[in-house]
Amino acid sequence: MDTDESSAHEGFTAEERAAMKDHAQELKAARRRSSSADKAAEAERDVLAKIAEMQDSDRIMAERVHAVVSAGAPTLAPKLWYGMPAYALDGKVVCFFQSAEKFKSRYATLGFSDQAKLDEGTMWAAGFALTEVTPETEARIAALVKRAVG
Repeated sequence: MDTDESSAHEGFTAEERAAMKDHAQELKAARRRSSSADKAAEAERDVLAKIAEMQDSDRIMAERVHAVVSAGAPTLAPKLWYGMPAYALDGKVVCFFQSAEKFKSRYATLGFSDQAKLDEGTMWAAGFALTEVTPETEARIAALVKRAVG
């Protein structure tokens, strides 16, 4: 075996391992909650707390995304997913926000899972880079989220 090939595989990054640990904690916390109303209220508090912890630009964008998703698709329930804000329908994540800072990326991401009804022909976008959330961006997010749950 070539040593260059074996040393090229590094496994998960520290950020990916941290996200997996966050997800395990989220699952444990969800199991401990009692009623569905308690679970929903606590999940939203968790999302808002996670957003509040973000760096300035990520926090501002996540706050706007949260407001747009909540207003545009009230059937989606906020929850944490791998330590990031996500929005689920019947417990299944439809869309999510990833901060640039947490994943050491040059931009934040608004992503959609395979649960989102964004299908368009044989190929469609499932993730969008965000550098700023302008009124035009908000309108586009609102339209995508409505379509995703439509």
